[in-house]
Amino acid sequence: MTHYHPAAPDRDASRPFGRLITAMVTPFTADGSLDLDGAVRLAQHLVDEQGNDALVLNGTTGESPTTTDAEKESLIRAVAEVVGDRARILAGVGTNDTRHTIELAAQAEKAGAHGLLVVTPYYNKPPQSGLLRHFTAVADGTGLPIMLYDIPHRAGTAIATDTLVRLAEHGRIVAVKDAKGDLTATSEVLARTDLAYYSGEDALTLPALAVGTVGVVGTSTHFTGVQTKQMIEAYEAGDHATALALHRRLLPLYTGIFRTQGVILVKAGLAAKGLPAGPVRPPLVDATADELAQLRADCAAAGLALPE
Repeated sequence: MTHYHPAAPDRDASRPFGRLITAMVTPFTADGSLDLDGAVRLAQHLVDEQGNDALVLNGTTGESPTTTDAEKESLIRAVAEVVGDRARILAGVGTNDTRHTIELAAQAEKAGAHGLLVVTPYYNKPPQSGLLRHFTAVADGTGLPIMLYDIPHRAGTAIATDTLVRLAEHGRIVAVKDAKGDLTATSEVLARTDLAYYSGEDALTLPALAVGTVGVVGTSTHFTGVQTKQMIEAYEAGDHATALALHRRLLPLYTGIFRTQGVILVKAGLAAKGLPAGPVRPPLVDATADELAQLRADCAAAGLALPE
């Protein structure tokens, strides 16, 4: 099958979006409005200091449920303009309405995105035939490569192995963010397709590499990016002892960032480091003092102390 892949440095067909991808939070000002200047500064930090090959904008970690379509477009345009020459910009466009998803995909393409992250339609629980129709319609309606997002514990529906195999036949469906937590199912899809798989769970990045995945779409990677990339590269180079040591070192933060909803702790940690973040939007709530103290402990355990 022929797949479309964006041209970019250090990429090939097996890893169309590189190795290290962070699902970026969306910075807000103190009054909760979109902070585009902050978003640009954060994106520069993630690419230039944390070593990200790509960024996901407008994902759930970017608080997509509570940002408007216009805000989503502005964010893509601003970030792509500044870092799009040295990192791929993936736009989260998935909703549980196929028509709206196609509209967001077209908007993201015009705004300068290099690819799309499309989550399984949530809450309305379509059957597999509906998932096939949904993802195919989105892929048919865009010129951009697509990363499917398989996260049944949030979406309520898993993308079945046979559905993934059929979707892989589409020239623009090139990758999967895999948060299913089922490495057996992942192995089967990888054996039957040429989809590029990215771990959607930070702590499973190393084990997933062993069955053929190529990288991670991370949350803790706002802080662990450099070391996570080192871990992936060490594994690929056959230095499994170093990869395992890094995995074990980073595990307290890989898991600790999800002690509450991940956006909450990422924003608290970024604020502690003096980086743009701002508050979260309701129904999320900002981190408590106890939660921030625990995050400091988790960071310290991973060798990545937060400034006091």
